[in-house]
Amino acid sequence: MQPAMSAHEPGDISRLLVAWNGGDERALEELIPIVYPELRRIARIHLARRASDDTLESAALVNEAYLKLVRSQGVRCHNRAHFFAVCAQMIRRILVDHARNRRYAKRGGSLVHVSLDDALLGTRARGVDILALDEALTSLARVGARKVRVVEMRFFGGLSVEETAKVLGVSPETVMRDWTFAKAWLVSRLTGC
Repeated sequence: MQPAMSAHEPGDISRLLVAWNGGDERALEELIPIVYPELRRIARIHLARRASDDTLESAALVNEAYLKLVRSQGVRCHNRAHFFAVCAQMIRRILVDHARNRRYAKRGGSLVHVSLDDALLGTRARGVDILALDEALTSLARVGARKVRVVEMRFFGGLSVEETAKVLGVSPETVMRDWTFAKAWLVSRLTGC
């Protein structure tokens, strides 16, 4: 899935990220309206996969990701792809935290489920519990941390193979090998197949 292009060029985002990393707070004020629609689109995709009684909304998910980004010290985003990769990790953490809080609030009641579409796991793994997915990704990290980063960027962040490769500093072929391995591994863990 390729992130939709805004009216702004990727270079605008990269320029603003460099300025923000250099301490220019105005750059962040300019950056947010540019990236907000794309973050909101990514959030809508993930929230469409959730249980129907879940109350988390895309605006709340994006706002929480934004707050985590602003509060995080030392996060340096070098370009558009790297920024969305960092946001993908934050979105994953927020969804997992939200699922855990719902589980605890309902004393073990209904879990937050996400539909893992054909692009990630195939038709055999629809409606997987987000906490089970997080546990599977944690286990996958012991096999290969980069494979988890690929899943985060592609599934949670909506980055293309090329953007993921650029962020990780590897070839697109390596990303595809990691993506293929991770999908097969996750299917095995999440469906018992």
